[in-house]
Amino acid sequence: MSPVRARTRAVFVRPFRIPGFEGELPPGEYVLETELEPPSGFPDPESWRASVLIHLHPKDASPGLARTLTVPLADLERAEAEDRLSGRPLAEFLLDELLADPMVRLFMASDGITEDEMRRLYSRRPPGPVSR
Repeated sequence: MSPVRARTRAVFVRPFRIPGFEGELPPGEYVLETELEPPSGFPDPESWRASVLIHLHPKDASPGLARTLTVPLADLERAEAEDRLSGRPLAEFLLDELLADPMVRLFMASDGITEDEMRRLYSRRPPGPVSR
């Protein structure tokens, strides 16, 4: 039985790097295949981690050569997040994503935490007194 894979696309606006791959990959659209479950016969399904097969652009020197790169899903997600940053620090971008989540907002409200308190907590500034 062949593994179940989801086929999607990712678009990178700027050149990007993937850990374990030498050099930068050029901007553009990439076809991705994500393995959704462990391959049959995998010895320890609990230790399995999702990976992504990236179909790379052909090199000018060998335009007919198909190349792929298999990377951990987390590495690809980090590269995509950094591409969307537009020069902002990654922590700031991730905090904005976190604060946009309605469930996070509900938890914050139930604990009496404001957005300003969260931003101060995640900034590099020393914490001041928290007023409630």
